[in-house]
Amino acid sequence: MELGFHLPIFDIDGGTTAIAGELARVGTAAEASGATWLSFMDHFFQIEATGLPASSPMLEGYTALGFLAAHTSTIELGLLVTGVTYRHPGVLAKIVTTLDVLSGGRAALGIGAAWFEREHHALGVPYPPVAERFERLEETLRICGQMWDAENDGPFEGRHYQLAETLCSPQPIARPKVLIGGGGERKTLRLVAQYGDACNLFSSSTDEVRHKLDVLRRHCDDVGRDYDEIRKTILASGLEPDPATHDDFLRQMAAYADLGVHTVMVMPTTGSPASWIDGVAPVVPRLAELGERAS
Repeated sequence: MELGFHLPIFDIDGGTTAIAGELARVGTAAEASGATWLSFMDHFFQIEATGLPASSPMLEGYTALGFLAAHTSTIELGLLVTGVTYRHPGVLAKIVTTLDVLSGGRAALGIGAAWFEREHHALGVPYPPVAERFERLEETLRICGQMWDAENDGPFEGRHYQLAETLCSPQPIARPKVLIGGGGERKTLRLVAQYGDACNLFSSSTDEVRHKLDVLRRHCDDVGRDYDEIRKTILASGLEPDPATHDDFLRQMAAYADLGVHTVMVMPTTGSPASWIDGVAPVVPRLAELGERAS
């Protein structure tokens, strides 16, 4: 099992002028730990789930990833997850391609249907009903796939998006893996089966994740997809720099590894995330052993 780091908080010790230096240290610490994933949220206001007010510091995700690309060399970079409503699909494909080229082939497209209504209304971003957001998500996945096909730069005609050309030059160095976030059984997991390279679920309980993966397997069967091709990832809590938390966290993760979960993503929630990452780094090789036992 692999470890990833997801940073939802930019309340950095030292204030705004300290953010850039701390994020550079985060990149160094994450790679030194042996982690394989580093991500930010795709938000413009802070979200309530962090326990912080909307007015707390928040950076635009792809700009921040571009900065991290220059301060890392091996780790995969993505958003968890891009809100489909925030960028036109053709522009989004170009943004992710740019990140991939400048990072040497390390960009991922984490994407979902978007949900933060306050943020949309505040910034004047249209917020369609949920059914339409999922329609737009599926069209976006198709457009990105076409943009990343060097043999197909022709038009795209969808219900919501029409592109006269899908020219994308240069092409990505490594076609970005598509991670679709969410556990909706009727729509989200169907899209994972049809278009995704990875899924991301909340680690609510092993029973719940087992159920979601069973649903995903059925969708894979329906569309003729090999279930084992899809990387299973979870977002988890319970890991802290305090070594006293490590054994319990590993016991919990062993159950998810047995379900076939490949990567667990954890969230530094302090004003010094680089030091937080240093403190949990000893867990990384022990997680890898869990994955070896599960396989």
